[in-house]
Amino acid sequence: MNAPSRLMYLPLGGAGEIGMNCYVYGYGPEGAERFILVDIGVSFPDMDGTPGVDLILPDIAWIAERADRLDGIFITHAHEDHVGAVGHLYRHFPNVPVFARPFTAFHAKRKMEEAGNDPDQVITAPVWPETVQAGPFEVGFAPTSHSIPEASALVIDSPEGRVVHSGDFKIDKDPRVGEPFDEAMWETIGATGVRALICDSTNVFSRHPGRSESELPEPITELIAGASGMVVATTFASNIARLQTLAEAGKAAGRTIVLMGRAMKRMVTAGVETGVLTDFPGTVSPEDATQIPRENLMLIVTGSQGERRAASAGLARGKYLGHELKEGDLFLFSSKTIPGNETGVARIQNALSEKGVDIADENSGFYHVSGHANRPDLQKMHSLLKPQYLVPNHGEHRHLREHCKLGTEAGATPILAPNGSLVELSGNAPGVVEYIDVARTYLDGSQLVGAFDGVVRDRMKLALNGLVVVALIVDEDDEPMEDCWVALRGLPEVDGQGVGLSDTIEDQLADLLPRLGNKIVRDDDKLEEAVRRQVRQICVADIGRKPEVTVIISRLMAA
Repeated sequence: MNAPSRLMYLPLGGAGEIGMNCYVYGYGPEGAERFILVDIGVSFPDMDGTPGVDLILPDIAWIAERADRLDGIFITHAHEDHVGAVGHLYRHFPNVPVFARPFTAFHAKRKMEEAGNDPDQVITAPVWPETVQAGPFEVGFAPTSHSIPEASALVIDSPEGRVVHSGDFKIDKDPRVGEPFDEAMWETIGATGVRALICDSTNVFSRHPGRSESELPEPITELIAGASGMVVATTFASNIARLQTLAEAGKAAGRTIVLMGRAMKRMVTAGVETGVLTDFPGTVSPEDATQIPRENLMLIVTGSQGERRAASAGLARGKYLGHELKEGDLFLFSSKTIPGNETGVARIQNALSEKGVDIADENSGFYHVSGHANRPDLQKMHSLLKPQYLVPNHGEHRHLREHCKLGTEAGATPILAPNGSLVELSGNAPGVVEYIDVARTYLDGSQLVGAFDGVVRDRMKLALNGLVVVALIVDEDDEPMEDCWVALRGLPEVDGQGVGLSDTIEDQLADLLPRLGNKIVRDDDKLEEAVRRQVRQICVADIGRKPEVTVIISRLMAA
């Protein structure tokens, strides 16, 4: 007797957090399902939890083990938290096609090429109602409005019914760049019945109706026109509708436009080359702009989220590419601070304030609109699709839980499924049937390291505790020489009595080493542990800190 087939959903990233989106859909008998992967994005590190890390990527071990049954990777849009990991992780999925719309495909191809993968594996997908066949699934890209062009929900049809994966969306009838929200299309998608809606939850707590991108030009233009000094504006580089709004406002105020930051220039170039941008105002290079009176300039720069190496941070620190902010200049943050980035943004804003620069952001005027659906938008989507089941994603746990309550109000059965929750969407009682261990992968320099490899953990220990390095010599007769060498890193040089800490450690080790028995001295591991224990005891007593200790043992050999 053949085993029954099941329709399943498994979030590997993006459910219970904002960022690092990665979702698996499967259909077939348990253990023999065919799969598709939706999005493969990144998250960004911070110095508190991931010091030195360049990017955080999803743990794709579960689907990598089943890569021979993966029929396609589908990218909903070109934001980094949806496409940023495709190049880094594609080696686990050789020859699996990557489907995306033209603007997103442009970026996916570049990421594949930069990582040494074949960019021709990225295939430009048609728009709904045309579909892509991937194993047992028919997948259609349904255009929707967001803060980046060509964002799409996915209509995923299987023998078990229709699933709609909303991706990031908002209801905007006039987004300026990109497609408007098409209510009639969504009614059609919902008319044949939607078994499950996997839905963006980012703004579920925002109870006011979402605002349109088309409402921004007037207040931003008025703000820039009233500025007397140099004007600088920052936003997400990927929000090219906002880049166009800012550039047009600057041009209307008689200012010369300068783009600063590779990501900013790359996005505008991609928009022009893919036909998304057709009338972006002319710009000059930062170098040429140094010859223009500063009161006639408007710089549009990267770094709206406090990134340390972006143009905003460079300008806050001092001169950047020949330009320097002065008292009376204006700096506009036309963006929302993503949770977790508050400290970095505040650091830049305070540095700007110390220079006498005036700061404008979403708290001081109508200079930003979100790209995500607010609560009324979510309710509208629920009513258009009328899903049997609602599975919230793209949000922290509190967002998912609140969205479940909203789904219940709409008559849908909610399923709370954070990362690692394997959900069966088939049968009469869908729900979580298994929990998969999912962690994180870190891009550290040029290497990918796992969350349990110890690299980041050890780095955090060093950052929190400091380091003592002890070098000692054991002679030909297995006698430790009394004089050892001690170096401190990240620790006070002197204790509370003003005595040098390294001197204290060296003196006490000189007393300890001759008293150690032969069994300890002849065994490197035991000798290292004895020295480490003594050093930690000294440091706890003298400075109240238990540091990491590295012991280097050199043994002299008889001639």
